[in-house]
Amino acid sequence: MPAVLNPDKLLVITVATEQTEGYQRFLRTARYFNYTVRTLGLGEPWQGGDVARTVGGGQKVRWLQAEMVQHGAHHDLVIMFVDSYDVVLAGSPGELLSRFARFGRRVVFSAESFCWPDWDLAPRYPSAPAGTKPYLNSGGFIGFAPAIHRLVQLWKYKDDDDDQLFYTRLYLDPALREKFGLALDHRSQIFQNLNGAIDEVVLKFEKDRTRARNVAYDTLPVVIHGNGPTKLQLNYLGNYIPNAWTYEGGCGVCDQDLHDLTGVPDEALPRVQVGVFIEQPTPFLPLFLQRLLGWSYPYARLHLFIHNSEVLHEQHVQAAWPQLRAAFATIKIVGPEEDLSEGEARDMAMDTCRQDPNCDFYFSLDADVALTDPRTLRHLLRLNKKVVAPMVSRPGKLWSNFWGALSPDSYYARAEDYVDVVQGKRIGVWNVPYISQAYLVRGTVLRVELQDRHVFTLEDTDPDMAFCKSLRDKGVFLHITNQEDFGHLLATAKYNVSRPYPDLWQIFDNPLDWQEKYIHENYTRVLDADLYEQPCPDVFWFPLASDALCDELINIMETHGGWSGGRHEDARLSGGYENVPTDDIHLAQVGLEREWLQFLRQFVAPVTEKFFPGYYTKAQSGLNFVVRYRPESQPALRPHHDAATFTVNIALNHKGQDYEGGGCRFLRYGCTVSAPRKGWSLLHPGRLTHFHEGLPTTAGTRYIAVSFVDP
Repeated sequence: MPAVLNPDKLLVITVATEQTEGYQRFLRTARYFNYTVRTLGLGEPWQGGDVARTVGGGQKVRWLQAEMVQHGAHHDLVIMFVDSYDVVLAGSPGELLSRFARFGRRVVFSAESFCWPDWDLAPRYPSAPAGTKPYLNSGGFIGFAPAIHRLVQLWKYKDDDDDQLFYTRLYLDPALREKFGLALDHRSQIFQNLNGAIDEVVLKFEKDRTRARNVAYDTLPVVIHGNGPTKLQLNYLGNYIPNAWTYEGGCGVCDQDLHDLTGVPDEALPRVQVGVFIEQPTPFLPLFLQRLLGWSYPYARLHLFIHNSEVLHEQHVQAAWPQLRAAFATIKIVGPEEDLSEGEARDMAMDTCRQDPNCDFYFSLDADVALTDPRTLRHLLRLNKKVVAPMVSRPGKLWSNFWGALSPDSYYARAEDYVDVVQGKRIGVWNVPYISQAYLVRGTVLRVELQDRHVFTLEDTDPDMAFCKSLRDKGVFLHITNQEDFGHLLATAKYNVSRPYPDLWQIFDNPLDWQEKYIHENYTRVLDADLYEQPCPDVFWFPLASDALCDELINIMETHGGWSGGRHEDARLSGGYENVPTDDIHLAQVGLEREWLQFLRQFVAPVTEKFFPGYYTKAQSGLNFVVRYRPESQPALRPHHDAATFTVNIALNHKGQDYEGGGCRFLRYGCTVSAPRKGWSLLHPGRLTHFHEGLPTTAGTRYIAVSFVDP
């Protein structure tokens, strides 16, 4: 054996009957490291049995036997045979040959901890070094061409006989083992079989690359083989092998190196069927429907299917119907009266794309996904994957729309880097075993790999699990990307639809959407750009509440009834706290006080600290109420001090439109705020300096929300 082997004299032989994504990934790693690869069997029928579940694989040996006829006489040629669907290459040809040369043998097989397919043969194995892998695995072996040629010429069995059993019997024969110079890679110096060895393998991050390292033997294997049930773990490791995840396929304009498909004519962009699913009572659904109308994509290329299973949301869908119908090329709505299960509805929507040869992609979107980036669809298309999902998670939580790994029973397991991916500490496109709630599927996948219409309705399986399993079983990779901030997930478990305007109670569970709906659109300019007024000394006036918050608060109070008429039977709500009792209803009486205090902490406290530097409020308040002023009941309020360090006073309706008169006069300064704007808040000190009165309302009904803060 020569001391140094020539990488130009190395040929990698593999078997693949179909160009699956696993096979494409194998080829990408081979190209990255500059291997020469010969593929056997492409386009031919597989007759080697179901090797994923039972014995088989003999057809691989027959093909290799025929191939080696042309290589057997080349004594300086090194052949490495590996599987392809579940293999990635992680090192260079020079590194591979150097490792092989150290064995000093003619042929080296990979090794593992399982004596497959016949445990009865285990006692016949030669003793292996303590703590190493003792048994042969035929998914990878390397040797000189003449030796491999003579070895495979001994094959005389059927295509569905077991290839590993064939090589095992040769190895266990002492005479043949010596004749052919056979050895096993006991310490994973070349080959790393993952089955039974997952705990031994970690990722070694270097400056410009990542390697899979076997910590049990302190080796850096060159060939990573996800054999047995470990294909998903290989997908995880493959996320870090250089260029292992970049898909090279064809989808027309997607093949072009374009940033978000900018500059592509609208009519040349892919045609996308959008499936929207409202499968449970969902907070902020009108916001979700409005976001469908703001995508950065030509709507002439978008077709919409909506399944709504909730009677509660029929009013929201109907309200959005005119705009949706005018925007999308076509639209179909299936409502709760159809009585479809979730799985049946998802199958129906997906089949709409499958049956249409002009449908390029199918985009599935659940109503609990707040997709706030209008360029999401363009970004997903540009990635050019068969299946890809935009990563979304609950704000501040680890709950997301993907799993990094599966448990042995095919449910959730925490992947090593799951937290880093969710939190954006690692950015990229990741091959994962499970996605849900938002994902893009290539139309050809539906018409080839997923021809069966019943993708989401497997027996005893949740629809999302059934979908992902169907793709995994077909060898189609599921991807997740966190390269952009696409949006977030809503929490729905505590959504109480028995309340009037249930969104108003969502400030804790869904704070981002609550702010979008209920906080004034110009609120951030108060903090960032000094959008406020000071009509009186230390009286600040600024936009705070949206029209939705004002309107819903008024309607909740009027529906509740029981206005105090200036008196309170409840001692806690009496003049002991209110210096001058008003005609009011307290937030505590309608079950909103906890949410209102959070509103004060989150949105009022920062403004207070800006207006009054050096004062840091805890936004504590035991007195939060809506006041109603009417000429026929309580039109005004006599001069008084408020029982608080400072007061928040929010105008809930329009002067001139809903009422006449009103306003607030600060007597010490001779200053009046007489034209309050809806949604704007007055914020002023409550004691000592700001003695004030409520001016008479002369017509209509005036509503204000008041909080006495830091009593």
